[in-house]
Amino acid sequence: MSRVGLYFGSFNPVHNGHLMLAQWILNNDYVDEIWFVVSPQNPFKVNKELMPSELRLEMLRRSAEIDPRMHACDIELSLPTPSYTINTLRALSERYPDTRFTMIMGADNVPGLPRWREAQAIFDMCDILVYPRDNMPVSPVEGARISVMDAAPQFDVSSTQIRDWLRNGKPISHYVPSQILSLCTL
Repeated sequence: MSRVGLYFGSFNPVHNGHLMLAQWILNNDYVDEIWFVVSPQNPFKVNKELMPSELRLEMLRRSAEIDPRMHACDIELSLPTPSYTINTLRALSERYPDTRFTMIMGADNVPGLPRWREAQAIFDMCDILVYPRDNMPVSPVEGARISVMDAAPQFDVSSTQIRDWLRNGKPISHYVPSQILSLCTL
């Protein structure tokens, strides 16, 4: 059974921090592959400014080329929006029955897990791998199998910062993969 880490996000745009964390997770054998799942619409971020889904997917495809264990996953683009994780997990489990999925998320998302649609079903279907954020402690969530990557490096960059820099005409070449730099526009 292959072990796949599902790295969900808007990836608006994907940046080097996303990719470096993914490689760190892979190199430390938490999972065999990482699938970057581009979310067309996060139900908790309904008013967020998003680049077109297909553009974000193409950025992920190009960025994932750096490591054969990384892949862009477009499954949420074929599912109803907003994107609910339980729907994605069910669709993936149906398509890939011999795969064990692990959700990858930042510590800032853990407190909200009980509010997710069908949270217990999510917890029953997959493990959750959490990377630290700003020394935020990770409290247990009833019913969830959570592992914290305490030794994971933290990267001080965000997609929001990158979009702000783009708006203000500042260079972003050190923060995004070179193969997507020409696609990063607002």
